[in-house]
Amino acid sequence: MPHLVILYTANLDRPASEGGTDMTALCRTLADTMLAARDEAGKPVFPPGGVRVLAYPAPHYAVADGGAAGLAASGSGDYGFVYLNLRMGRGRSKDTISIAGNALLASAKAHFEPQLAQQHIGVTLQIDEGPEVFDAKTSSLHPLFNKT
Repeated sequence: MPHLVILYTANLDRPASEGGTDMTALCRTLADTMLAARDEAGKPVFPPGGVRVLAYPAPHYAVADGGAAGLAASGSGDYGFVYLNLRMGRGRSKDTISIAGNALLASAKAHFEPQLAQQHIGVTLQIDEGPEVFDAKTSSLHPLFNKT
């Protein structure tokens, strides 16, 4: 852990020319943002081998009023929504969590800037941390980054 899961309305899977976006690029951008995050002492916030960013489209969705207000305001009732949920273990300070959260939100906002300017879209970031009821792991990734 940390794991960032993105749930989004499937209408964002369209080409950029049709109001969509490159979700794979967003995943990489957010993973890089997590890897670049530093705490108050300048230490990495997240272990490289633990960073995961996964995105899932919702093929079936209902957002707000279904488009009526958007149609009335701008002629576009095709709403989009993106929910980013970062789940991480306990132990980081509130300031460190804020630093990481603000960096992730800034990266997401920059990625979705074209969509935010052209259509009605909501972006939410939520960060959750333990307590875990059960937490077990196995991985051959961490040794790649823990060489002495």
